[in-house]
Amino acid sequence: MKKIIFMGTPEFSVPVLEGLIENYEVVAVVTQPDRRIGRKQELVPSQVKQLALKNKIPVLQPIKIKEDYEEILSYQPDMIVTCAYGQIIPKEVLNFPKDGCINVHASLLPLLRGGAPIHKALMEGHEKTGITIMYMDEKMDTGDIITQEEVKISETDNLESLQKKLSITGKELLLKTLPLIFKGENERIKQDEKKATYAYTIKKEDEKLNLEKSAKEVWNHIRGLSEEPGAYLLWNHKILKVYQAYIGEKRRTDQKIGSLSGIYKDGIGIYCKDLEIIIQEVKPEGKKKMKAKDFINGIPKEKLKDFVAE
Repeated sequence: MKKIIFMGTPEFSVPVLEGLIENYEVVAVVTQPDRRIGRKQELVPSQVKQLALKNKIPVLQPIKIKEDYEEILSYQPDMIVTCAYGQIIPKEVLNFPKDGCINVHASLLPLLRGGAPIHKALMEGHEKTGITIMYMDEKMDTGDIITQEEVKISETDNLESLQKKLSITGKELLLKTLPLIFKGENERIKQDEKKATYAYTIKKEDEKLNLEKSAKEVWNHIRGLSEEPGAYLLWNHKILKVYQAYIGEKRRTDQKIGSLSGIYKDGIGIYCKDLEIIIQEVKPEGKKKMKAKDFINGIPKEKLKDFVAE
């Protein structure tokens, strides 16, 4: 049986690893070092590590894989499969397995190369995305395409739901693709560099909503970051995370962008460039997540009169 090393870190990678464990010999798992999370800063292993340990698979966690990869090669893998690992793989590792290094990427390459393809597919208002199984090279997501499968983005999708759909598609497509590779029957398609777009890792400044944009753009931004890390706006100069919203019907005329358009049974209306966006679920700074209506009910009406969100 072929010996495979898997490299991955977040929850998105878990179904892919599960599929490999069920069908192949996974000799080791490489994942990011444990992270300190929460107020107590407790050290928490990645979900990929937890699954590997549950299946008694050795786990390697190099801080910098470019400087610490010899133990990985000592397992003599026939193939390395990566999925949202989180570090650039050095050429010494890429060139080692006889059957290659294969990546499961959550976009239809060459579109949305980079670390946040699911976020950006939603934030940019794409109607579809997908999974690409590709050979890895030294550059970011530029290797030859082996197989692809489209996934439709519905209006009810947010980051969390689309990640789940794509992770299952990634598992299924990988398991269809691996036998072709091992038999030498797979395609190898060069990417069209002229069509390449990029989805770089989300930074803190990317989380802030820009109410100067259209309501649809703001809505897409909220969807693309929900549930985590969450988009936000500034409410009375404090961060207000926004997790759920929809586009309202009121059109802005001479009202200030960011001003209240109305208080509804299911949320708070705020004017964007063209229409109102009705915010349904929020998390005020230093507080728990709550319904927007509950949040607004706790604010005196006189303080709302001249309110403008930023």
